[in-house]
Amino acid sequence: MRIVFMGTPEFAVPSLEALLDEHEVVAVVTQPDRRSGRGQKYAASPVKKVALAHGVPILQPESIGSSEAMDQIQSCEADLFVVVAFGQKLPDRLLTMAPYGCVNVHSSLLPKYRGASPITAAIVKGETFTGVTTMYLASGWDSGDIILQAQEPILPRDTAGDLHDRLMITGARLLSETVRQIASGQAPRIPQDHEAASYAYKLSKKDSFVDFKEPAAKLDRLIRGMNPWPLAYTYVGEETVKILEAYPREAEGALGQGSPGEILALEGQGLVVGCGQGSLLLLKVQRPNARAISGADFANGLRLRIGDFLC
Repeated sequence: MRIVFMGTPEFAVPSLEALLDEHEVVAVVTQPDRRSGRGQKYAASPVKKVALAHGVPILQPESIGSSEAMDQIQSCEADLFVVVAFGQKLPDRLLTMAPYGCVNVHSSLLPKYRGASPITAAIVKGETFTGVTTMYLASGWDSGDIILQAQEPILPRDTAGDLHDRLMITGARLLSETVRQIASGQAPRIPQDHEAASYAYKLSKKDSFVDFKEPAAKLDRLIRGMNPWPLAYTYVGEETVKILEAYPREAEGALGQGSPGEILALEGQGLVVGCGQGSLLLLKVQRPNARAISGADFANGLRLRIGDFLC
């Protein structure tokens, strides 16, 4: 099957590699090179690097809806379009341009968690499992007919990064089976229950603020869900401090619960902080323009004492 693949970040790479092994990928459409890193040099997307290594023609339109981009894609004469974390909304014309349509890989069990951050949402909301869906793209966000789904458990200490890495492999396998079924004419087409839909909107910095008035268990999910990006944070005075790793504790023993934000103890390499319910053992934190360090080293470096407050 002749396929045009549209994708950009690391999540899309296993899917592209699976298609390269099994089909003729006639073009890859990915986001333009962006400046990144301290030197702000232009860098190719992970998907572009794979396409270059395999000699696949590459398109990098600033706008996928431009007449030039549309004409270039149409000239590929593809049987099927596949979209995995591309980064731009496709115009309606593209959805019906290829004879077999336009298929998407989405990292949730639709109709749950439509939108830009389904992996983070699943962890923050305390789900015990999530998964991947392949679907036919429609004009609404993640609203198209479902083809196949695969579940993936969320482990108790999973970060969004951990779950991301498993789901991108699951997604590639599911995509391979999806394309095989489409090619054989056996692919199902299951309309979504739009009444049951929920949304995971694009993350902003304020979403990752650690408010110690909240229960420790909830903050633990927030910290894991925001890792590796944008990373949960709090304040010490006017300084923003990122929290990379923590562990929830119940209020017990001589420590009690303490007040929200109050430093209750130094424990091993960690720093115990009171929450609205229970306490949080901060294991790894990061000050601005510095490397990540243990909670204990952080407290010692700022000469924080038991009874002081983080924010």
